[in-house]
Amino acid sequence: MKTLQQYPEYEQARRGESVDTEVANVPTVSVSEKLTPEEAMEQAHLNLRSGLARELLETILQCSPAFFELLIVKLMIKMGYGGSREEAGRAVGRSGDGGIDGVINEDRLGLDAIYLQAKRWSNVVGRPDIQQFVGALAGQRASKGVFIITSRFTQEARDYAASNSNYKVVLIDGERLADLMIEHDLGVSVAASYQLKRIDSDFFSEE
Repeated sequence: MKTLQQYPEYEQARRGESVDTEVANVPTVSVSEKLTPEEAMEQAHLNLRSGLARELLETILQCSPAFFELLIVKLMIKMGYGGSREEAGRAVGRSGDGGIDGVINEDRLGLDAIYLQAKRWSNVVGRPDIQQFVGALAGQRASKGVFIITSRFTQEARDYAASNSNYKVVLIDGERLADLMIEHDLGVSVAASYQLKRIDSDFFSEE
């Protein structure tokens, strides 16, 4: 609430006064008198997270392809796949990889492998690109793959990946990629932390 109160437009809206939305330089929080303080904080949190996700994708697009491939491997390790960073990173960026950008162990023992395709693309990715990736999996005699991009997939691409019974292909678009990076604290750091407390009714119970 302290953050919201820094904006005069919020105080105007809270008092029921009209606000010139065309010139108001405020966050994308939709403030309503019907919102409780908890709901207003939740809405502000969602808007801040959305803005951070957009900034993450913009930053990724400025990185080199090699760095992006390494970023994907680090993310997979953060999510619990593979072993150490060095063990997983050796398979990234190999020449003559046949359309595979990286390989990571599904578990720390290396009982199975997951093949990665990582593309910093701004255009929409369709079914033909997924079919090529499946072909690359077949060439490696693999059955599991993750296709990660910074843009989005067409519905046809998603339907093809979901309906392929011989190969398990997971599609991660830019929005999901940013969410996973934020969730697993990759490329981001905590700027502030707040605790919301309420009365503990059990403490005051005299029974």
